[in-house]
Amino acid sequence: MKIEKIVLKKIELSMKKPFRTKRGSLTSRPLIIVEARDGTGLTGYGEVTAFPDPFYTYETTSTAWHVLEDFLIPLFAENTLSHPEQVPEILDSIQGHPMAKAGLEGAVWDLYAKQKDRSLASLIGGTRKSVRAGAVLSLSDHIEQDISDLQEEGYERYKLKIIKGKEQEMIEKVRASSPDLPIMIDGNGQYDETDMDHLAALDRYGMLMIEQPFRAGDFHLHQQLQKRMRTPICLDESITSFEDAVQAVELGSCRIINVKISRVGGLTAAKKIHDFCAASGVPVWCGGMVESGISKAHNLALASLSNFSIPGDLSGSARYFESDIVQPPLKVEKGALAVPQYPGIGIDVDKEKLAEVTQQSSVHTLS
Repeated sequence: MKIEKIVLKKIELSMKKPFRTKRGSLTSRPLIIVEARDGTGLTGYGEVTAFPDPFYTYETTSTAWHVLEDFLIPLFAENTLSHPEQVPEILDSIQGHPMAKAGLEGAVWDLYAKQKDRSLASLIGGTRKSVRAGAVLSLSDHIEQDISDLQEEGYERYKLKIIKGKEQEMIEKVRASSPDLPIMIDGNGQYDETDMDHLAALDRYGMLMIEQPFRAGDFHLHQQLQKRMRTPICLDESITSFEDAVQAVELGSCRIINVKISRVGGLTAAKKIHDFCAASGVPVWCGGMVESGISKAHNLALASLSNFSIPGDLSGSARYFESDIVQPPLKVEKGALAVPQYPGIGIDVDKEKLAEVTQQSSVHTLS
């Protein structure tokens, strides 16, 4: 597999309205676009979805740029690559930084699929032609209107970003206006062992799941809560590797896993987690990171695999941004997004728009 150049582009996309969670707020979205070029005119695109501040993980946009330039990309120049599945092994000498690694690996997967003239979804064994969409609702004074707008588009699952101590108020507010709405809440690790009774009492709302109530890595506490609840616990931040997924399932710390390509270090690891969970009878869904259409297209390929049986954080291009960097924009139609069937990630990057939003770039020649 020939890769001639790796190009990094730091971009910033304007958001329609602030996206707020307990951990932070975004009014614009900085991202790193990774391009893998083979010298024949083909370019593969990946995306680093780290946030500007370390409120989700320790990685940030700035640290990812540094790690890519100074450590990860040089490893490509020192190694021969024949398949994207080799990327994790090549990058393994660098500890951590899964989001930076995922962005680089994603560009390689897209390029490889284009070289093989196959869609990324079909290349990894995906079978779905469309995937059901789920919406994320941030902290807002207009949640009823937000839900009404999303229902018109057909979104099938609604995740509420809550604040500890106010979750019942938010749930009841939603239930009052939409009694049958399929909802879940995202705890983002806000709770601790003193909240066990409080969390167990949320069973009465009959939610789809509770996502990551306790801090990342506390498999024991999640196990203890899951024993007490009918409501499934879903792990998010706790799952940073294949080994984490195995531990969570074997300990009974959850009944559902949220798979994010960027959080687990790339598509290779994400597919491995999917395959293990499928064999273990644990459903998975695809998480999102408030990302551009490039990352969304990678997510759609992943979510086309058979065990992604729960609507994920998959939304159209117009959900968060004034304008996206892909053409045509991804759209939710009748509650689903079509899985692109053209080679690679299956969508075109709007090069004029990409140039317009690029704030910094660097070119790295490998051969």
